Parts: sequence; C-alpha cells; structure tokens
Amino acid sequence: MLDAVGAEANPTREHDLEPFRVLATCGGFVPGHRYGGPVRSLVQIVESISESIDLTLVTRDRDLATPTPYPGLSGRWVRQSGARVFYLTVSRAGQWRQLRREFRDTSFDLLYVNSLFSMFSLVPIIAARLGVLRVSRILVAPRGELSTGSLSLKRRKKQVFLRFWLPLLRTLGVVWHATSDREAESIRRACPWAQIEINRSQVSLPYEPLPPGPVVPGPARLVFISRISPEKNLILVLRALQQVSTPMDLDIYGPMENVGYWEKCQNLFARLPTTVQVRYCGELAADEVRSTFARYDAFVFPTLGENFGHVIAESLSASCPVICSDQTPWTDLLTAGGGAVLKRLTADDLAGQLERFAALDQVARAHARRAAGDAYRSWRRRVDGPNILEQARRASWVRPGDPIHPSCCGADS
Repeated sequence: MLDAVGAEANPTREHDLEPFRVLATCGGFVPGHRYGGPVRSLVQIVESISESIDLTLVTRDRDLATPTPYPGLSGRWVRQSGARVFYLTVSRAGQWRQLRREFRDTSFDLLYVNSLFSMFSLVPIIAARLGVLRVSRILVAPRGELSTGSLSLKRRKKQVFLRFWLPLLRTLGVVWHATSDREAESIRRACPWAQIEINRSQVSLPYEPLPPGPVVPGPARLVFISRISPEKNLILVLRALQQVSTPMDLDIYGPMENVGYWEKCQNLFARLPTTVQVRYCGELAADEVRSTFARYDAFVFPTLGENFGHVIAESLSASCPVICSDQTPWTDLLTAGGGAVLKRLTADDLAGQLERFAALDQVARAHARRAAGDAYRSWRRRVDGPNILEQARRASWVRPGDPIHPSCCGADS
C-alpha cells in the first residue's frame, strides 16, 4: 500500500512518450454542486493532473435529484481543465452507442470509478469484464460507501448487492482508493483481500484560512451546510435543539436530496423551544460555501460517516469551528480547532455540546474561531502531494496496454 506522499516514482513511466490514458466515471460533476465533496475532489483531480495524463470523464448530464439537464451539455464532449468530459443522458440509447463507438478502438491504462453502487460504476466495470471496454486496471473510489454509518442505511439491499459484487471485483483484481486511514480500514473490513492506495490530496482550497469574522453579540449562530439526507443526520441536530435552554440560532443550507427526510425534519420545527430559531436558507453554490461559514460561530455536523469530509475542511478554512461526530478522519483536528467531537451520536450528547458552546462569551467564541483557522493552516500544509491519478501513473500495479483478463487476476494481484 502506497501513501500519496511516500509513493515512489517509476522512472520508466515518468518519461514515457505515450500518455497515461484514464477513463473516469462519476454520477455527478460540475456545473452541478448537489453531490457535495466527491465533485469537489474530482474537480481538484481534473485541475491538477499533468500533461502526461490523458483523462476522459463520463458523467451524468444533470445534478442530483434534478429532472432537467444542464443547459447545452447533454450528449456533448466538453473540455474541463485537464479532461475531456462527456455529459450523458442515461435514458438515451443513442448516447450510449455514441460512447461505444468512441471507445471501441481505445485502450485505457486505468478505469477510475467513483462509487460502488452507481450505474456509472456498474456499467463500465461490467463492460471491462466482458471485454467491451479495454482497460489495464480498475481503481475503485467508494467515497465512504463502506463506512459503518453508510452501510447501516438500506442495510439489507446493500448486503445482498455486495455479496455478489465484491467477489466480481476481486476476480478483476481491482485496486481501491481510500482518502484516509479510516476509510482504508472500512474497505478492509468489507474486503480483507483489498489492495488499497491511500491518497489524501482531495482539496484545492488555499493554504491560508479566511480571517475570523467579528463575533456578533447575542445567541450563538450555528449553521448546517450539507445535503439534506439521512447520512448527514440533520434530524439529530433538531432533536438536540429540542432539549436546549440556552438561546441559539440555526441556519440550514443544502439541497433536499430526500424529500421524505426533509418532511420529518420540518415536523420537528414546531417542537423547538421559543429560544431557538431555525431557518432553511436554500442551496449554496460551491464558491459561496466558505464565505457563508465565515458568518457563523460553529458548524454542527453529526454525520453518520465521511470518507473525507470536504465540507469540514471548508468550515475550518473559513475559521468556523466544527461540532461533529467521530465518524470522520478529522477527530483530533476538530478538538484542537475550537470545536467538539461526539463520541456518542445521541440527542442528549449533542444537546450538551450545543449548550456548552452557546454559553461561551464573545471572547471565547472569537478564540474558538482563531483555533479553527490555526488547525486548518497546520492541516493544509500536510496534505500536499500528487493526486490519485498521478499516483496511479507511477505505481507498479498498472501494466499499460495489458487488458484485464479475469482468469489471471487473483485476490492479491
């Protein structure tokens, strides 16, 4: 297993005349923003690859849970920084045939899929297994889908699917992309045979945090910025707020990915004490997130699990402390960064942390903001390194021009 910082360059590959050809697939990409952190991680990859990588990316032609496509992009190839991107309308057979013709005479050194459960992973992997798509190796980024919290949602369906899907991935000798040691452990729990590459280079955020904004007198100003879905656990925030006695305000930003879940959240609004004010403020574009965090005293995020947690990095980069679950790679940094980490995801425990934070005076809140910025600054300087595709290009497990042959790909290949 190679870490991004410790990966050794293969000199025979570093100066190859032939480009390293990569086909990447994902359910969402820019200009969409509803898919959250995975899109931003992919943007970082696309913007940071060298000229030695020839990257082709296939993605959906619309944002998450959105019926209408992006204007003028359906069925089109578009240049996005270092990649050619195709925006696919999945219901149009003609566009699938267009891709088949495009790839018929192309061999890829690497197929890089982002998700275990998306059709944008299932279809290309099965195509590679059948020889329809010619690739040398497959790199799978589960994007947190094998975490305990994620697997607890729709548990039975996922168990049945993985019972059949993981053995197929094993026969294909896939390599797994983890963004942290924590995610590597979750992959290994599901797949003890897994060959894992860890790469922490996930963000294109600046090195310096935004300066802490002025602390506004009055109730603590809390914020929740994320997809409104069971994984992000907004309901726990609202249940905790039912139990607090200290005045505080909560603003909620994010796409309503799960309408039924949002209705359950709304049902809790009427049960909140009069000293608590909650507002839904709509969605944010990606370039609005940091400046929004900068206006608040703390980000409340009792997520069920994050493989990386891009939104946490954004909060710290805006000098905004984070009150979070311990189901992320950020636990040590958040405690040092003026926030708090929940060891138990219960309404009682979260209410206690919210009460503690809301009781801080203006001087203590300002100190917490400075601590968040300092924690971000120290972290940001530790995560530089090649992105995952550059790391793969240098790795010995990629055999350029050698198509997948499942019968010779064992568990430890």
